Amino acid sequence: MPLLEAAGISKVFGKLTALDGAALTVGEREFHGLIGPNGSGKSTLMKCLAGALVPTRGKVTFINTDVTSFTPPERARAGMSLKFQITAVLPPLTLYDNILLALQAQSSLLDLAFSRTRGRLHEEVMTLLLQFRLADRAFDAAATLSHGQQQWLEIAMALACRPRLLLLDEPTGGMSLEERRVTGELLQPVKQHCSIVIVEHDLDFIRDICDRLTVLDQGKVLASGTVAEIQANRSVQEIYLRRA
Repeated sequence: MPLLEAAGISKVFGKLTALDGAALTVGEREFHGLIGPNGSGKSTLMKCLAGALVPTRGKVTFINTDVTSFTPPERARAGMSLKFQITAVLPPLTLYDNILLALQAQSSLLDLAFSRTRGRLHEEVMTLLLQFRLADRAFDAAATLSHGQQQWLEIAMALACRPRLLLLDEPTGGMSLEERRVTGELLQPVKQHCSIVIVEHDLDFIRDICDRLTVLDQGKVLASGTVAEIQANRSVQEIYLRRA
């Protein structure tokens, strides 16, 4: 049974049809890439999966539950986490406190009011920082990090709620080649406990990290399959040649 299944997803904005019957299926511990030319509907589909947008038509099923009408907080509680293109860390706070706040989002108001969580969560904070090679910067302000390091910090924050599914919208945008390579390395251990859907324009990054790909073009699914199948697909080759 799939972890996530989106069927017949359409999204209409006035006279613009951003998505037209798009579909996506993601299995347990699968890294699934969403690719396609600019304006193909990738980010719109991602927002429909996360609850940031409600589809005009279609159904989103997550862990055998219809979550189409769930709000983003409800989806988060169900086990979904999202990182958008724009970095959302809190620059004046330390890396430690950014992660701590993400972990405390799961705590009761009583625990927060009496500051019972900081000591209890210390080990989890440091584990996440270590996983993303940021432990030596734990008590530096997030504002002092490079762009790539801020992206790693935000991914760590998104994983703090222990999601079953992580949605990443262009996680390597603005990164150097070396930062992109390291990002791929940092994400690999996540597969042990979490599936990922990734929207990304860096086709080399997508090819190296993903198990399966879905290609969108003009709001519709053009192809879906393994990386090798997509690379050999003539229709996919044509849309990228057209874009070039």
